[in-house]
Amino acid sequence: MQALNVPKFSLAFGVAAALLYVGCVVFMAVLGRESTVTFFNSLLHGLDVRLIIRMDVPLRDTIIGIIETFILGWVFGAIIGVVYNLGTEPRS
Repeated sequence: MQALNVPKFSLAFGVAAALLYVGCVVFMAVLGRESTVTFFNSLLHGLDVRLIIRMDVPLRDTIIGIIETFILGWVFGAIIGVVYNLGTEPRS
């Protein structure tokens, strides 16, 4: 097996996580509260999110959330890349 380039993999993972966050923001803005609640209730195996869903998230919090999600994605991507590389055989 070929080793992963950890920095590139981490970046890709971070960007993918941030895009997922942005997709969620767009989904919530376009479809409204009831569709959002229905979607997350089905995604979370019936856990009722009606009481905890917040639709009036300020732009500042949204931007901070995107940045934090990117950082967490980058960290998890790095962990996955390093662990994957530990399992690969050294090339001769």
